[in-house]
Order: sequence, then structure tokens, then C-alpha cells
Amino acid sequence: MNKINNFKPASKTAVNILKEHGYEAFLIGGSVRDFIMGLPIGDIDITTNAVPSQVKEAFRDFRVIETGIKHGTVTVLIQNEPIEITTYRREGAYSDNRHPDSVSFSDSLEDDVKRRDFTMNAVAYDFGSGFYDLTGGIEDIKSQTIRCIGEPSARFHEDALRILRALRFASVLGFRIEKKTSDAVHECRQLLANISAERIRDEFIKLICGKNAEKVLGEYYDVISVFIPEISPCVNFRQENRHHCYDVYTHTLKALGNCKPSAEIRLALFFHDIAKPVVARYDEKGEQHYYGHPEKSALLT
Repeated sequence: MNKINNFKPASKTAVNILKEHGYEAFLIGGSVRDFIMGLPIGDIDITTNAVPSQVKEAFRDFRVIETGIKHGTVTVLIQNEPIEITTYRREGAYSDNRHPDSVSFSDSLEDDVKRRDFTMNAVAYDFGSGFYDLTGGIEDIKSQTIRCIGEPSARFHEDALRILRALRFASVLGFRIEKKTSDAVHECRQLLANISAERIRDEFIKLICGKNAEKVLGEYYDVISVFIPEISPCVNFRQENRHHCYDVYTHTLKALGNCKPSAEIRLALFFHDIAKPVVARYDEKGEQHYYGHPEKSALLT
């Protein structure tokens, strides 16, 4: 494990304060995953058996923001660093495929780990005793594998945004999605219709800026077409023109994959030929032309 990038002092301060008040406290989530990978560490998440009122009391000398208190989450500002602290919890049914209908607090780290999305995001870390890996997350990180915790279909029915998060992680981290999880991504893709456009936009932009975007967008075009259905006619639409050797969608992905990871440029490339199937016409020699496709693609976009 590459531990070049250490956690910021504020995260250790937060854990120590909770422990001094008699509570358990672990770093968990993306920061632990990135720590194991030797990547720059971003947002810090802490999981604890302290309930929100106890967390607020423990940090009474700090600024505390009730960011999601009904779900057990508060944010504490330490040395100008936001530290998100969430109580161990169990979750009820997800009737909207996004948010749990009910949340109950737990005193068990295992309960909290089981309700998370992917094994790579469920490794807990204690500054004194090290890693607590209850789902095989460390091995999956080492093998660059994205795997749902438990039954993939159940995880995606709970929160359909996890479908797009799996693709985003595969693109940004260069990980592969293991078969059962991948099969469930395809099978459950229509659940994305229940997710807000804003959340989909945020995940999609991160996805297309990833180092593996070309491969992921190609393999999971059926998922992307749930929220951008206009790409469907582009898939396998042959460009019977001497200037092209790829179908429209493959051409689009080749262009996207060969430019710098700028959101503006990659979005422009993703949509630049989206109207070609609409305007395609053959001349008298049997060659295909796409007159007006830039303007029509802009309008369709």
C-alpha cells in the first residue's frame, strides 16, 4: 500500500476528540480508498457510534453544521477543514430508489458498513489499530475492482445513483466493474429515470473527464441512453463515407478519448455529431453525407 499522501491533521483531531469522549470513531469511504491507493485525499468522512447530539456536544468548541442531522450527519469545521461525521446506522426501504424511508442509529460498525455501496468505499481506518475491512474492500482496491456490497440489484434499487457512480469510478479510477455488479448495472439502468437531472449531470461530467471514459461510455451506452436517449441512433450507425472508418458513436468516443479531460471540450465532443443519423442522406453515387449536422447537433444538444 502506498501511504505517501497522509490524512490532514484535522481528521486525526476529530477522531481523537470523539475517542476522548468515549466513542468509537473511524475514517471511512473515499478518503480511506484514496489513502490505500496513494492518491490525494479529498473529503473526510468519519463514522461513529455517537449520535448527533453527542457529536455536537463533543465539538461544542467548534463550528458544527447540521448538514443531514435526520440521517445522523453533521459537519464539523476544524482548521477550516470540513469533517463529515455520521452515526452508525441501519436503513429502511427505499421507496423512491434514492433515499431511505427511515434511518435508525446503531452501535455497530458492521451495520454501518453493510448499508454502503461498494466494497472499496467500505474500508474503515483507525489511526491506532489500522484498517477494519469487513467486506474485502482492500483486496478489491488492490485488484482495481468495483464490487457492490451484498446483492448488486438490491443496492441499485435502494439508490439508483449508485449505477452511475459505478461507471464514474470505473472511468476516473480505471477500475473494472466485476461481472455481477456489471450485469446489475445493465439490468437496473431504467431506475436512473427516478434520479434528479442535477445529480445525473454531476456524475456524468465526472465520468466523461475520467481517464477510462472512452471504454466505459462504449461498454455502457445503454445506461447513458436512459438519460441521453438521443445517442441511441448513433450506436452502430455506419458512416458510409470515405472520410470515416467508425460508426457515429465509436467516432464520438475516439474523439473524446483523445482530448484533454476538460468538461467543456469533452461535452462538446460527446454531442458534436449527435444529429448525424437524423440528417444522413445518400448521393447518386451511394455515398453518405451529413449536410447541416453541426447546426442540427447544436440544436438537438
